[in-house]
Amino acid sequence: MEHFTKDFKVGKCEGQKVVDGETMPLVLQPPEPNSSNDVESLVLALKKNKDWFEQMLIKNSAVLLRGFNVQNAEEFNDIIETFGWDDIRYVGPAPRTHVHKRVWTANEGPLSEFIYYHHEMVLIKEYPKKVILFCETPPPEGGETPFVPSFRVTERMLKEFPETVEEMDANGLKYSFTAPSKNSTGSMRGRGWEDTFGTSDRAEAEKRANALGMDVEWLPDGAIKTILGPRSLTKVFDGRKERRMWFNTVVGMHGKEHSSALMADGTEIPANVVNRCEQIIEEESIQFKWEKGDVLFFDNLALLHGRRPSLPPRRVLVATCK
Repeated sequence: MEHFTKDFKVGKCEGQKVVDGETMPLVLQPPEPNSSNDVESLVLALKKNKDWFEQMLIKNSAVLLRGFNVQNAEEFNDIIETFGWDDIRYVGPAPRTHVHKRVWTANEGPLSEFIYYHHEMVLIKEYPKKVILFCETPPPEGGETPFVPSFRVTERMLKEFPETVEEMDANGLKYSFTAPSKNSTGSMRGRGWEDTFGTSDRAEAEKRANALGMDVEWLPDGAIKTILGPRSLTKVFDGRKERRMWFNTVVGMHGKEHSSALMADGTEIPANVVNRCEQIIEEESIQFKWEKGDVLFFDNLALLHGRRPSLPPRRVLVATCK
């Protein structure tokens, strides 16, 4: 059993699971019921235990700080900056708003929509290693942030579709996504290309897209179609028990209105494979329910995450780190 520091008490939360001997999420609370649970004390404890905390994050894939009375984006940012992790700019379709320093809103698309499970920025050349979320306003109903141990999806898909999975992994998959020029919060994928690439100049946007590993095609209505790939289906990362992570977005992009996922030669991925993968991901999911002030750390190399539909209001903020 690993050593636990006296600066935190290990707790439990609704939906928590033990997967291959690892508790997901690991819940850390103030050490004593009547102890100081202000953010200043939390920051001091995290500074003192930085290495240990990062080891726990890699081991358990998700760590939840609960009961520390975190109130706002400023305090959330103080927690993030404690670790000295480099910031990484978000590149993707989700409409987001900058809030404070390293803090942004999470996907501002309609709360009625389900945001499908994904590794953050999975198709971009440089993706974050850590995704940190803070619940400022928990929803009255729904709005969970479910997550999935990625290696479990690979294990089960290999058992059921060994030849297809190995073929897709060896040859890679091609993806495409269409984005409008301007942002729209009417869709969970409504981020415009001007915001995504930080410019309204087409030539500069194309240059920046190419630097991220994308080819582009301009559409008559001013939208941009980005083409990525081929990308491998799984990845193995250092320090994670040689597990093959399901590091792709096959289900999330396959056959959608503004996106596609295809075999490397441009042919369709077998529908039964995609459908079964969707079932497996849901079966392996851990349904995490927010409480006000929660700060949840994800190992983005090990977990897919999503968002359940909810009633308003719901406000969850996010930071992404290298």
